[in-house]
Amino acid sequence: MSDWNTAIIEQFRAQGGKGVAQFGDALLLLHHTGARTGTVRVNPLAYYDDGDRLVIVASKAGAPQNPDWFFNVRANPDTTIEIGSETVEVRAAEITGDDYEQTWARVTAAMPGFADYQTKTARRIPLVALHRKNE
Repeated sequence: MSDWNTAIIEQFRAQGGKGVAQFGDALLLLHHTGARTGTVRVNPLAYYDDGDRLVIVASKAGAPQNPDWFFNVRANPDTTIEIGSETVEVRAAEITGDDYEQTWARVTAAMPGFADYQTKTARRIPLVALHRKNE
């Protein structure tokens, strides 16, 4: 894990997920299990609250390839997140079709940086919905 991720995770946990760096309160920690290795990892990710689901963006800052966590949650969709001071069981699902277009519009209106990332890459940046398993 990078030093940047480590520092953000430490700040997130110390502050109960509130007011973290440039993310404010819109940050969660995604726990994911490696598709090939089985290693559990944690990534800090900005999220968009979309009613009954949270949406995370596999932008990798506009890199040509998707982030590793995206492949991991596709292979192992039942996982956990830390949000605020809670740890929550979720099921991850890629957003596709018309739902993608509508959700992308809402996400990029709220967080325009993701639209900027899209201009840097030829791939379509995936969106992933996180649904609480207890609801």
